[in-house]
Amino acid sequence: TPSELLVLMEHGFRVAKLFPAAAVGGIGMLKALHGPLSELMFCPTGGISEADAADYLAQPNVACIGGSWMVDKQLVNDGKWAEITRITREAIDAAAAAR
Repeated sequence: TPSELLVLMEHGFRVAKLFPAAAVGGIGMLKALHGPLSELMFCPTGGISEADAADYLAQPNVACIGGSWMVDKQLVNDGKWAEITRITREAIDAAAAAR
């Protein structure tokens, strides 16, 4: 909550995880927090997908994101490491382009 974020800031924190990002308002929440807490950066995780990763990264108060789409459970179970590497490389490239 914003109140908890204020307490973190009082203790010197300047980066916080926002989880579950999509469920608590996603990009709208990040935009709302940016005004009153502009010096705080976030690492949103939870509900972020390949489709909206760049939109999250484009926010001025987002330092990084987390996304489980890169390491799908079935791909791990099937040992498809090359596919996981390909998907992760695409995510890294998309993140670099969004910055």
